[in-house]
Amino acid sequence: MNWVSTVSEEPSLEKAVPDAVGRIRKRLGNDRPNLVVVFVSEHYSEEYTRLPQLISEDLGEGLLIGCSAGGVIGGGREVEQRPGLSVTAAVLPNVELVPFCLETQDMPEPAEGPKAWEALLHVSRDKNPHFLLLPDPFSFDADRFVMGLDQAFPESNKIGGLASGGREPGFNALYLGKTVHHSGLVGVAMMGDIDVDTIVAQGCRPIGTPMFVTRCWNNVLQELDGEAPVHLLQKLFETLDASDKELFRHALFLGIVMKESQREYRQGDFLIRNILGMDPETGAVAIGAKLKENLVVQFHLRDAVTSTEDLEELLSRYQGGSPIVRPEGSLLFSCLGRGISLYGRPDHDTDLFRRHLGEIPLGGFFCNGEIGPVHGTTFLHGYTSSFGLFRRKT
Repeated sequence: MNWVSTVSEEPSLEKAVPDAVGRIRKRLGNDRPNLVVVFVSEHYSEEYTRLPQLISEDLGEGLLIGCSAGGVIGGGREVEQRPGLSVTAAVLPNVELVPFCLETQDMPEPAEGPKAWEALLHVSRDKNPHFLLLPDPFSFDADRFVMGLDQAFPESNKIGGLASGGREPGFNALYLGKTVHHSGLVGVAMMGDIDVDTIVAQGCRPIGTPMFVTRCWNNVLQELDGEAPVHLLQKLFETLDASDKELFRHALFLGIVMKESQREYRQGDFLIRNILGMDPETGAVAIGAKLKENLVVQFHLRDAVTSTEDLEELLSRYQGGSPIVRPEGSLLFSCLGRGISLYGRPDHDTDLFRRHLGEIPLGGFFCNGEIGPVHGTTFLHGYTSSFGLFRRKT
């Protein structure tokens, strides 16, 4: 297995493709990649349709997958707010790649079960596939898709991100093989001598204490430990220092413990979800997730410092417990709300990745939503950096 990644900032695809591909070919030598992952910034939108042909002319017939992006990551660097083409290529001996392209209406109904998903994707769960997923945010129900995929392939890891760059339906590009799509989802199942580790950094820290959901309806939180959530939030606000009070006003979230048998909680144990609104009369709070009674939840805050500490902790934890077989390559799916807009400088997450894990080739892009698992269940996230680390099986 051999992965390489690079990025070009040339102003046109006519120049960016040979610039990036030239470095890829030099690093691969005589090998030709089986998989080519490309992310192309919105600055090249008028040239989107030319990309597959330009890539295949120089890199051969390996499977091409990718999408448009509001910013790209390649060669361990982040390119935002300017032209950028990310190319990550992998030589994958003894790995089978099965590509697929879907629209929302193609998905099986929940009652149809795993066999319908296997037939749809032409993949058997017995082969323990891992999945790279690139949906369009305007036209594809990614939440429903990852839920169904989890049920059909519970042992598989799923990683990816929602295409970005386009501001309205039909303006994003999804690449699969030599075809450009402007809706739906493109993906690839990877089987054989390949494993995928995941790191999902949600960038939040808990405040207050964990509490039980004692009453709720759908996504409306009505009682926590027998009290109205709004009343509890008012009490919590008074305990905070000035800086946290400011964050409380615009960066407050709810964390949901995913492992119900757990009794002690640390960062990374919570699924972070948005607070959508509050009702001062009833004291209820609307959450961006379905709830059920007896869940353990805790309020969280997010800022640049917290986000840094969260990613540092998760990378350090992975490094300390990493498998015997070292990852050969990685893809990063980072929220458009991270990067320069959060940290005030480029290359924040990629620098941390390199400092903890070394010079593993790293590509990716800034997404409209990030796909990755929390405690074994796959979710569509926001404000997250979701890493997929690719290695040979142990």
